[in-house]
Amino acid sequence: MNKILIVDDLHPYFKKEANRIGYICDDFPSITLPEVENIIGNYVGLAIRTKFQVNESLLDKATQLKFIARAGAGMDNIDLKTALNHNIICINAPEANRDAVGEHTIGMLLGLMNKLRQADNQIREGIWDREGNRGYELKGKTVGIIGYGFMGSAFAEKLASFGVNILAYDKYKTTWHSSPSVQKVDLATIFHQTDILSIHIPLTTETKGWISQPFLNEFKKPFFFINTSRGEIVDTPSVLQKINEGRIIGAALDVLEIEKFPQLYQQIWYQQLIENKSVLLSPHVAGWTFESYQKISEVLAQKLKNLKI
Repeated sequence: MNKILIVDDLHPYFKKEANRIGYICDDFPSITLPEVENIIGNYVGLAIRTKFQVNESLLDKATQLKFIARAGAGMDNIDLKTALNHNIICINAPEANRDAVGEHTIGMLLGLMNKLRQADNQIREGIWDREGNRGYELKGKTVGIIGYGFMGSAFAEKLASFGVNILAYDKYKTTWHSSPSVQKVDLATIFHQTDILSIHIPLTTETKGWISQPFLNEFKKPFFFINTSRGEIVDTPSVLQKINEGRIIGAALDVLEIEKFPQLYQQIWYQQLIENKSVLLSPHVAGWTFESYQKISEVLAQKLKNLKI
């Protein structure tokens, strides 16, 4: 009973290292949730990305399960409370894709501030409009980062050379490594000084829907908004309304509340979102590079070696 069930597309490194330390891996990236429910009782380990929710119903069937390896950073698709009650250890790999997220966030910010998507589309349509595509410079701006873990700190590191003022707020961070380029502040300071806001927090019952009208109303000047964390943290209609009011200059969103078609088509705000020239979108790929694909499996494999089960 030293078997791991792999239900998602993981880099082969994880399976190779798991085999080397004595595990037998059943690698079924196309397996369905009902199929998993039928066989999960035969495994001590489950390796997953975001394929489905590892909920109480599934965990109740996982009678031999000792650990869950989440190939990525966020743990919101795992019922951590039930896992704890079942003495199941949960590991993830936020160290592995922090650089990917940091770089993608920088890219989205520069693209947004310089209207690169709009300019590219116009030229392809035979429009040469220099004034309409006049951009903003990063230097001298104040960037507010909410969430200063692996992702927020990686973004800050990459921002430092742009000559910006970096403010960071993290309600739950207990250890804070001082940095000459980053100032630890309270939320009120974020509201008062921010020119650019970037979100890097996990999805929890506390953060779900947190970025909504009351939150956005607190900002004292217009700002650029970036979300590369989780879509359900942000109320998209509220962001669109603030863009229309001129309170948000532009929004870069790698994640949305709904991330699958055709369900996304059915959202009443979807058409407004895709027609808005002040919005830049990407399909939840900030942490998903060719390099991070392998690094995630490397980090998970190392943590698997260190597990005491």
